[in-house]
Amino acid sequence: MWIFICLLLALFLKNPKFKKRFLIASVALFMIFTNSFLTNLALHAWEVPAVSQQTLNKNYEAAIVLGGVSFWDHTLNRIQFSRSSDRVFQSLELYHLGYVKKLIIVGGSGSIVYPEDKESIEIKAYLINIGFKSDDIIIEDQSRNTYENAKYTKAVIDSLQLKGPFIMVTSGFHMKRAQQCYRKFGIESTSYSTDRYSGELRFEPDKILIPNTSCIQAWDVLLHEFFGYVVYYFSGYL
Repeated sequence: MWIFICLLLALFLKNPKFKKRFLIASVALFMIFTNSFLTNLALHAWEVPAVSQQTLNKNYEAAIVLGGVSFWDHTLNRIQFSRSSDRVFQSLELYHLGYVKKLIIVGGSGSIVYPEDKESIEIKAYLINIGFKSDDIIIEDQSRNTYENAKYTKAVIDSLQLKGPFIMVTSGFHMKRAQQCYRKFGIESTSYSTDRYSGELRFEPDKILIPNTSCIQAWDVLLHEFFGYVVYYFSGYL
């Protein structure tokens, strides 16, 4: 969007000096936001690093699995998973390998049109359909955002008298905000980052010199999360 705005200004402004400045700005922004190395560097600085399973203990009472990973397809009448569904599938492995005893699937409906579409309920139904035990899947289905995730998860944990320890499973770019929201309600957990956008830092010519338009999506995710973190900070949610 910023690149597009700069190009429009360069096209329609009459002052030659400003036209040149906005044209240079649009080119500079394009080079920055399509540079694989710079994008990866920014993601490394923000994302909470992933850890190997070998560093974990096999004594977690539950994995807190954050939603925002699926939607209900009303045409096909079935759940559809997005890229962030790595949160769910990584937690299933932890469950099967004995690292966690139960899964707490977190997330209600963020839809104005379909408020009855509760994501955690839909995910639990999916997991039961593929063979998981219902008793091992706990849901929190009231929350609409990360702050409410923490607030209502706290209520669920207290009602079931779960003592922990807990492990939190969410995307690496979202882990920082999620952990601080949960700490606000006294819930401490081990971070288990998934769905990482960052990769190994490589000083390779193609990563540094050749534009990659897929980087724009990564920047969109990163900036959205960064500004979300800032809003939460000044709102007192962290």
